[in-house]
Amino acid sequence: MPPAVVLVTGVSRWLGGALAAELAADPSIERVLGVDTVPPRPEVQRRLGRTEFVRADIRNPLIGKVIAAAGVDTVVHMNISSTPAGSGGRTSMKELNVIGTMQLLAACQRVPTVRRLVLKSTSAVYGASPRDPAVFTEAMQARQVPGGGFAKDSLDIEGYVRSFSRRRPEVDVAVLRFTNFIGPRIDSLLTGFLRLPVVPTALGYDARVQLLHEDDALAVLVQATTGGFAGTVNVGAAGTVLLSQAIRRLGRVALPLPSQAMGPLGRLTRQARITDYSPEQLRFLNFGRVVDTRVLREEFGYTPRYTTAEALADYGRTVVPVVDPALVGAVVEGAEDVVGRTAAAVGSLGAMTGRREPQPVGGGLRAVRDA
Repeated sequence: MPPAVVLVTGVSRWLGGALAAELAADPSIERVLGVDTVPPRPEVQRRLGRTEFVRADIRNPLIGKVIAAAGVDTVVHMNISSTPAGSGGRTSMKELNVIGTMQLLAACQRVPTVRRLVLKSTSAVYGASPRDPAVFTEAMQARQVPGGGFAKDSLDIEGYVRSFSRRRPEVDVAVLRFTNFIGPRIDSLLTGFLRLPVVPTALGYDARVQLLHEDDALAVLVQATTGGFAGTVNVGAAGTVLLSQAIRRLGRVALPLPSQAMGPLGRLTRQARITDYSPEQLRFLNFGRVVDTRVLREEFGYTPRYTTAEALADYGRTVVPVVDPALVGAVVEGAEDVVGRTAAAVGSLGAMTGRREPQPVGGGLRAVRDA
């Protein structure tokens, strides 16, 4: 039975707005409500069609009145922040992610009309470490549990959703664990990272990266909202690429740095608002992560149209190539000098404290062929 009234959180972002627009274009759906704390940008607003925008904060219990007054039967929770900078700091990010989800679930529990919940989760719940299996299935857990940030928030959120499912067993719950998004329109952490003319990487590591094209992500969300699937599913494209291959195919220049320097460099780029990647994202860029998609294809019933390599190529058409090798060389030389001094300082501190950095595991291995 198709939904009658759908509520989508996080509608001011590209993916949330695109989902609301697709649902609003479906005549079988009576109403589509889009919720966010800030209004959508004009280009997003124009696409929303008959979507009713509600400016509300899911951290406020008043969200329950919105759900009850509209008679919402399907809730799609997408208002989960992956970057502290985009949320006003780590404290605000955790409040939005965890407290906001708790308030939203409490509201869904009280409203009897709610019969379906879709959660946009992430494959980051599996973590990233040198002990990881070659491929994660939905039944597996992180070998090294994330200690903080977006991945830890996502683990907590999934736990709250499981508790909600036990309290309201008649509600169908779909948890979508997406791999990294990429495409010409979506703005994600990885797209921002790969747009840098000089891309810093950890010396001795070459992560396997599994991507998902924005069009496939949108199609999966639409099918999860209007279909009958219940359970947890990994959502990713077929195949992988190595991080070094992705950088080279996009015409960027890789800058291998000592692993001790990556943390300080990440803090510097966040402070300068160049790109915002946290220690957990740095671990992903070191070790990578690949998920099994059998459930997606055989039980959920969707096969992504783009492979990882094809999604990367489609994104690459929007990336301006590096046209001044001399300028890039100067940037690399300057970065190497700055980071070299930073690494030396970090190494001295490690020697004083008696701590040693772990060595890369299997740095020369190539586990998967290029897709």
